[in-house]
Amino acid sequence: MTTQLSPRPLRATPHPWRWAALFVILAAEVMDLLDALVTVIAGPSVVRDIGGTSTSIQWFTAAYTVAMAAGLLLGGRLGDVHGRRRMFLVGMAGFTIASLVCAAAQSPEMLLATRVVQGFFGAAMIPQGLGMIKEMFPPEEMGRAFGAFGPVMGLSSVGGPVLAGWLVSSDFFGLGWRMIFAINVPIGIAGLVAGLRYLPASAPRPELRIDVPGALLATLGMTSLIVPLIQGRELGWPAWCFALLAVSVAAFVSFAVVERRRDRSGLPTLVVPSLFGRRAFTSGLLTGLAFFGSLMGSALVFTLFVQLGLGFDALHAGLAGLPQALGMTIGFGVAQAFNTRLGRHLMHVGGALVVAGMAGLVATIGAAGASVGIWTMAPALLVMGAGMGLTMAPFFDIVLAGVSPEESGSASGTLTSVQQVGGALGIAVLGTVFFSHVEAGIGSPRADLFESATQSSLWVAAGMVAVGWLLTFLLPRRAEHHVGP
Repeated sequence: MTTQLSPRPLRATPHPWRWAALFVILAAEVMDLLDALVTVIAGPSVVRDIGGTSTSIQWFTAAYTVAMAAGLLLGGRLGDVHGRRRMFLVGMAGFTIASLVCAAAQSPEMLLATRVVQGFFGAAMIPQGLGMIKEMFPPEEMGRAFGAFGPVMGLSSVGGPVLAGWLVSSDFFGLGWRMIFAINVPIGIAGLVAGLRYLPASAPRPELRIDVPGALLATLGMTSLIVPLIQGRELGWPAWCFALLAVSVAAFVSFAVVERRRDRSGLPTLVVPSLFGRRAFTSGLLTGLAFFGSLMGSALVFTLFVQLGLGFDALHAGLAGLPQALGMTIGFGVAQAFNTRLGRHLMHVGGALVVAGMAGLVATIGAAGASVGIWTMAPALLVMGAGMGLTMAPFFDIVLAGVSPEESGSASGTLTSVQQVGGALGIAVLGTVFFSHVEAGIGSPRADLFESATQSSLWVAAGMVAVGWLLTFLLPRRAEHHVGP
């Protein structure tokens, strides 16, 4: 749920096919999560095959996440207007077709354009699932339904990079990296067939209106922020990069003004303006930018290091990150057990562990050099992952704790968009730091070049986490109520 939505009437009786429908919704969530992760592993292989530059590797992931973030602002509202099942199926069909085109891409430009399309269709599909769950399940089963998201997302984050590496390295049907997108086609077709059969129909509500000016300004602000941060290094930071950054600031300021005016006039808004008067919510947005940016950016830097610096193939690169993914799963489990009792203290401990893990990885790389291996890096990665799990698991509940029920839809949608923007921002910033050090060190031994670039990037990532850690002290101590995942 990603916009200020008008509630639908609850069903008098539970949907008879609700558990089968939940499986369809979870399949869509897995498709989205995997497509946000797979190009981090496959990026170097893609560039070797169809061309591109180091900047292209950043864009393969950032293009998807920026499009997803922008689309999420409208996705939930479109489901209200046109019907949630209809928008879910449209999103899944578009996502599946875009995946097929991604698999057939003949140039980096074609792949990037299709990744944007994929992100927009994903944004039309994903928000509908949460709304349909609330419609289908009775209150006594709601917790079990939402509880299924945690294990599925955890398994996807653990298995996603390994699956991507395996698909690239196995070269099924001679497709190589293309299989990471082609695998979505049978999943998407099965999801469409099952969705038509099991998802509940909801009546369209054409009388509802959409905040088009707000959506355009938000998209302009996000795009104008990410484009120069990724392209600036490669082009030598021309003047237009700084002009775009100024446009980004102006667009976000204009967005705030427009939303306030529309709210006063009784028109629909993408974000409830009163949210930004809440210190906990605004600090939560900044915390999310820092934490999610560090998570995605450090994942990109690590896979670049092991593939370009250490010469790992895609499968070994995926396996190298497995300790971090396992650590995240452990951290999520611990957080679920102690969230009610410890609240934001979990985030304090988690942030400290992430910084400690990053520092440990920097030290490990510095000590072992080119001989560093998967097992050598595993302890630091495990600590990093556990810290990330402890930090991320209670994040949404704690930030939303002080939000009133009528603001919860807008607040959760805004946080979800910020999660995507943070990921794109982290890829832009840390990718730029990494490749800037690589280019500045040309002429050095190959291993030393990538070691220093990785160490510098990880220190920046640790700094982002430290900023987010300080901001957590402005959050509520614990979640006093639960508004959904």
